[in-house]
Amino acid sequence: MLNVKLNAEQRAKLDWKKGDGMLPAIVQHAVSGEVLMLGFMNEEALTATETSGRVTFYSRSKGRLWTKGEVSNHFLNVVEIAADCDDDTLLILAQPEGPTCHRGTTSCFSPIQFSPAASRLAFLHELEQLLAQRKQADPESSYTARLYADGTKRIAQKVGEEGVETALAAMANDREELTNEAADLIYHLLVLLQDQGLDLDAVVRCLEQRHK
Repeated sequence: MLNVKLNAEQRAKLDWKKGDGMLPAIVQHAVSGEVLMLGFMNEEALTATETSGRVTFYSRSKGRLWTKGEVSNHFLNVVEIAADCDDDTLLILAQPEGPTCHRGTTSCFSPIQFSPAASRLAFLHELEQLLAQRKQADPESSYTARLYADGTKRIAQKVGEEGVETALAAMANDREELTNEAADLIYHLLVLLQDQGLDLDAVVRCLEQRHK
């Protein structure tokens, strides 16, 4: 079960004294894993976060509680809250509504600061968001929009075709072709999931359940 709220035992362990009543709170995207921002919480801010379901910090510059998005409406909706091993730092998984940074970017941290692997994983989520937007696009302006317009049968057919081509590339031991065909397969599979009202997160959660 997700810990949208810390239980009484977890709250009691938090070391508020170490930071003079404040704990750093790292906010991470619940799907892509991208680090979105860092803020500080006192006990009141943590309670407000748990109660409202929206990330709320204590603003040291404003001298008051501050809910991320209270002006921009770019809220951070809480999925899970956890403390670190020393109980002096909080990690919050959240679903953002719009960009997190005031500069209009997804994260307050530059992508250069992330490892290449982490950036590539985050890209899958960005691609999903783009594919979702293409549902409303003009079919004449976008291949993805044309696929949606053609319907589920055509999208499913493309997934099947790309699956066969991926398998053939592997049988031919052609690594470059296998990479290209696998990319085509993943792209069309993401389109099919979007067409059916699903996303990659649902697939990953299924895999997690099977692993358990």
